[in-house]
Amino acid sequence: MTVPAVRAAELGQSMWYDNISRDLLDSGELARLIASHGVRGVTSNPTIFQKAMTTAAAYAPEFTRLAAAGHNAPEIYETLAVGDIQRGADLLRGVYDASGGKDGFISLEVSPTLAHDTAGTLAEAKRLHAWVDRPNLMIKIPATPEGIPAIRAAIAAGISVNITLIFAIASHAKVIDAFMSGLEDRVRAGLAIDRIASVASFFVSRVDSAVDKALDAKGGAALALRGKAAIANAKLAYELFEKEFASPRFEKLRAKGAQMQRPLWASTSTKNPSYKDTIYVDALIGPHTVDTLPPATLAAFNDHGTVAVTIRNDLAEAKQQLAAIEAQGVSMEKVCAELLRDGVASFAKSFSDLLGAVEARRREIPAAGR
Repeated sequence: MTVPAVRAAELGQSMWYDNISRDLLDSGELARLIASHGVRGVTSNPTIFQKAMTTAAAYAPEFTRLAAAGHNAPEIYETLAVGDIQRGADLLRGVYDASGGKDGFISLEVSPTLAHDTAGTLAEAKRLHAWVDRPNLMIKIPATPEGIPAIRAAIAAGISVNITLIFAIASHAKVIDAFMSGLEDRVRAGLAIDRIASVASFFVSRVDSAVDKALDAKGGAALALRGKAAIANAKLAYELFEKEFASPRFEKLRAKGAQMQRPLWASTSTKNPSYKDTIYVDALIGPHTVDTLPPATLAAFNDHGTVAVTIRNDLAEAKQQLAAIEAQGVSMEKVCAELLRDGVASFAKSFSDLLGAVEARRREIPAAGR
């Protein structure tokens, strides 16, 4: 029987695996997930690499070699990460080729310490893109105010981009504009745009976690709105996506071979145990979308997920729910701004912790010639 993630792909949604490690590659597990479990892409972030590199013995031989050769902690981390990303990209190359360059991507994040540095982000994006040297690489750039112009410039430079940490509809609109502007910059320069892909990573469950907390503080009638904000917010993001990519502006780009920037549902694991473990996946299936799932959520969806086009369902109700939340004194604009700030800080902390752990291990290994 075909697993739900494969059936979802038939409806236009690609399931990407939110996990990467040397063990996953060496064991053949990632290859198996791609071959038979509906995985059509992979995402990574500093938290994922922190967990992998500080616990997996598979990194030890290369780590020791790099440390003994005198490489510092950032160099060791990047070399190990780029190696994993290159191998993952090669495993996904068949999906990429079969889809005509529209799917089969793996993502690598610029340093979270550059989230508020436009020039630094762009330079890092170009450097990592050249180092990995795979056509199915996406560089992850956060949707901070400083990240938006870097996204446009990266697209204009021919780099496929995964824009991360999008919570607000207004931010999503800016991300779409940056993507189209970057493509338009390339067209004006006489450059091809048909192989540039992008996803707008719109975060989901974190919105409910934050809004539910605010609603709990209100009590009374507000409690009936718990668990409603995240899916409603994502449905409005999809409404914006359909509107913008049916616009005359994009039609001009499509005529020159442009791909749509697909919405990607991130943070779709269920944080509240009282909610169904596939609630966010089931509710957001639709054409031209991506869902990035951590291991437990992919397993749950393939076991008992509901496969149907649901993203356009109950849009009017979604708008009513968000209006009702606002009426309770919970500002979605404020919540989304705080989530962006906290998300940047969380990734930066994971990155700092990762480099600290790499440095601690490095010091245990004598450098050659010391």
